[in-house]
Amino acid sequence: MKISHKHLFAVVYSLLAMSIIVITFLPIPGQLFVRITLDGMYSGYNIRISQVQLTVPREKVFQAVVSDDLHRNKSSYPMVTRTEKVLLSREQKLEKGLAGARAAIRRAGADRRSNLSLISTDNSGYIPAGDIYHNPRLFHQSYMEMEKRFKVYVYQEGEPPIVHYGPCKDIYSIEGRFLHELEHGVGRFRTNNPNAAHVYFLPFSVTWMVKYFYTPLTNDLSPLRRFVSDYVRVVSSRYPYWNRTHGADHFMLACHDWGPHASEGNPFLYNTSIRVLCNANTTEGFNPRKDVSLPEIHLYGGKVSPKFLSPPPENISRPHLAFFAGGLHGPIRPILLHHWKNRDNDVLVYEYLPKYLDYDSFLLSSKFCLCPSGYEVASPRIVEAIYAECVPVILSEKYVLPFSDVLRWESFSVQVDVSDIPRLKEILSAIPENKYRKLKESLRAVRRHFTLNHPAKRYDVFHMILHSIWLRRLNVRLG
Repeated sequence: MKISHKHLFAVVYSLLAMSIIVITFLPIPGQLFVRITLDGMYSGYNIRISQVQLTVPREKVFQAVVSDDLHRNKSSYPMVTRTEKVLLSREQKLEKGLAGARAAIRRAGADRRSNLSLISTDNSGYIPAGDIYHNPRLFHQSYMEMEKRFKVYVYQEGEPPIVHYGPCKDIYSIEGRFLHELEHGVGRFRTNNPNAAHVYFLPFSVTWMVKYFYTPLTNDLSPLRRFVSDYVRVVSSRYPYWNRTHGADHFMLACHDWGPHASEGNPFLYNTSIRVLCNANTTEGFNPRKDVSLPEIHLYGGKVSPKFLSPPPENISRPHLAFFAGGLHGPIRPILLHHWKNRDNDVLVYEYLPKYLDYDSFLLSSKFCLCPSGYEVASPRIVEAIYAECVPVILSEKYVLPFSDVLRWESFSVQVDVSDIPRLKEILSAIPENKYRKLKESLRAVRRHFTLNHPAKRYDVFHMILHSIWLRRLNVRLG
């Protein structure tokens, strides 16, 4: 039977109309996704075909391998090729760089054949090596990665003196000196582009909060907490970065004893953010996995004592076995003074040093310097002892010592349990002369890591603080 052209055209036209209706009303997912693998490994990312087809500048792309099932009918996807260029998000770029840093650090730790003496670091020729480090290879590689990659964004909100300013000439000097160096120094770490930052700094000073907000003798710390709460609220409402991680990539820095209490103004700051604190007491919420122990450095008039710039040479004897002078406060010092104040000519313990005697001279003429905690765990005597090349004797409980991710404190200090304070002379006298000389040698080596320079120098205390923050951002513990 013959079908006329007229009838055939009507059938074809009807079928075509029906197909248009089906295509128009059939529910179809909003976008077709292509599973891709990054660097040859499944990433779990979904990339829209429209993104795969984008043309982007060469410097902003990486190679993505598209899965084979996409190419079974190549004519159906004329714009997709096996290797396409996909734009990385800001977070992906940063995390890819950090992943590269982690891999480099692990390789350095695994390579026992590498010779650090063959590695050139800077014009001074300094290379981390020796017993003062848990693992000098890991530290060296981590420090190099930090210098190459690490970027810090400083929030601009707030006005001095509470924000963007801090003490530089007293017992809390490290608070102001770090803030000033980061904001006004010539270092490579600060970025004005928050999208390029690995961490974000909340630049308020707890010391100045206490000075201007606290009413003496009230024990009311709520004004400090309110200021911190308000500051976090402001930056979290103006920028997306805090809310993205609940503050995990943000940090505060405080040397005042009440730094931990001020951080309670925001629960995420207290529990999630990196808190850089002198009061690094694990019984008061300090978490060494995320928080950083800050060395307490007392700068009288903003400077280190000139006597500490050139300690006595090795061949000059130190007539005193041990020395301490300080106020009677906190739980440990009363024990020390009870057993040793005016009790022994070799272990010199004073509550307050008479004015006609020179404190610095006693440090420089003693073999061991006693460093008991006061009301809080940190003590500026530790850094003073390091400067004087007087072996620090740590008398503390639950104190996380500064830079202990990297440094072996047992190589340049002595730690004595509080319960053994009555045996101090016995314990210190029993240390062999060769071990004492080794401790002093390590003190000279570690001094650079506790030195405040202006401007900052590589491996000094400013850079060691940054390196500790860098490690928390990496979530890697060296050693």
